[in-house]
Amino acid sequence: MRIGELAERAGTTTRTLRYYESRGLLSARRSDNGYRAYDEDDLRLVQQIRTLQDFGFELEETRPFVECLRAGHPAGDACPASLVVYRRKLDELDSLIEQLRAVRAQVGAELARAELEAGAALPGGPEPRCELGG
Repeated sequence: MRIGELAERAGTTTRTLRYYESRGLLSARRSDNGYRAYDEDDLRLVQQIRTLQDFGFELEETRPFVECLRAGHPAGDACPASLVVYRRKLDELDSLIEQLRAVRAQVGAELARAELEAGAALPGGPEPRCELGG
């Protein structure tokens, strides 16, 4: 198939495919007329890259999965190098989750404080005005 068909079937753009090619993740063969030619294996590679990127993987982190598919394995995560990347990504996600929990706790504490202060100001005087909106 030509690059336009591969892009359409993979749900991406020809520009993206050329970028993958420039990074060595996708290899195009050339047909007799000079057009890039791809096959179903190339579609699987692009789908693997896109799935991983949808999960938040950087493009370079997809390389072990692509290499695993190129080596003939039925899945991109059938190789030890891919499992290492999965583990690293899980560690990164766990760290981000902990950071978000800490920020959430801080925001919750600020909200509770602000609600207390706003409630204390209501009984004897006018409602506080926010000058930001208008």
